Amino acid sequence: MVEAEVWQLYRDMLRSRLFEEAVTDLWEKGKISGEMHLGTGEEAIIAGVVSQLEEGDAMAVDHRGTPPFIMRGIDPVLILLEFLGHSMGLCNGKGGHMHLFSKEHLAASSGIVGSSGPAATGFALALKYQKQKKIAVAFFGEGAMNQGMMLESMNLASVWNLPVLFVCKDNDWAVSTVTNNVTGGKLIDRAKSFGIEGYEVDGTDVEAVWKVVNEAISKMRNNGGPQFIHAHCVHKEGHFLGDPLLRYYRDPNMLAEVADSLKEYSGESLNEVLLLLRKIGGQLKKKFDPIVFTQKKLKTDADRLIQIEEEVNKEIKQIVNKALDIGGMKND
Repeated sequence: MVEAEVWQLYRDMLRSRLFEEAVTDLWEKGKISGEMHLGTGEEAIIAGVVSQLEEGDAMAVDHRGTPPFIMRGIDPVLILLEFLGHSMGLCNGKGGHMHLFSKEHLAASSGIVGSSGPAATGFALALKYQKQKKIAVAFFGEGAMNQGMMLESMNLASVWNLPVLFVCKDNDWAVSTVTNNVTGGKLIDRAKSFGIEGYEVDGTDVEAVWKVVNEAISKMRNNGGPQFIHAHCVHKEGHFLGDPLLRYYRDPNMLAEVADSLKEYSGESLNEVLLLLRKIGGQLKKKFDPIVFTQKKLKTDADRLIQIEEEVNKEIKQIVNKALDIGGMKND
């Protein structure tokens, strides 16, 4: 991997992050309604995979579809209009943020846990029938590895030697349940039991992700069949936007780190304590932030980092203003 590729991966990650921060702002202002599941914290995993997809490759995504759709080159204005429920959105305002589809890019997302497995396997089967040297990717959380349809998809992909890259984004939590409390064995061993080669990687290190994905995809494009990536990450938010992150403090290690800070707020209102917990949670998670991790690697060229941030910030503001203008909304 050359240095130029790392800079491009960083730009892709930052662009996704700032887009989702803009979405957060609109959601908090009430312009976007309903639940919002962000992909903040997953950017290195998504960038390491999507950057290596070619035209004609397919992509099946879970309920955190924003980063992969943004990085795949799908019009961000259409994506934002979709979130706003506008008829000119990517799916005519009917899909929201979880159910996105772009026929042109062979990209589909769904809020049904585990559904990216059969969707990607179906994509791959179609590509094989068409005799195209293309691949399909399935993005999902580790909780989806306990869904029957995901395991059935892995089995069929193996039996039929289909070019499916199964990418598990593991943050150790299945909504509000500690994954280890409900999942037996090692996930990579499950993949191997189907005859699928697996790789385990630090999902905060985009270079590490890129390298293992590059090896896996190279094999797949040469009739190597399905591959499995087990990437570890930490979500910057809870399961959904506005989640107070209380469950993270059931972890004794986390509790030890925040205990002194919590003492200062004894007797305060519940809302203030929840705000404090979210603030502390953000501080604890900063050390696992893929954006920060990559910035440290590139810090020798601080001017370039600043330039990229300014350029991406400007682009995101233009996207937001254009979407709100089309939607007849004011940018407060």
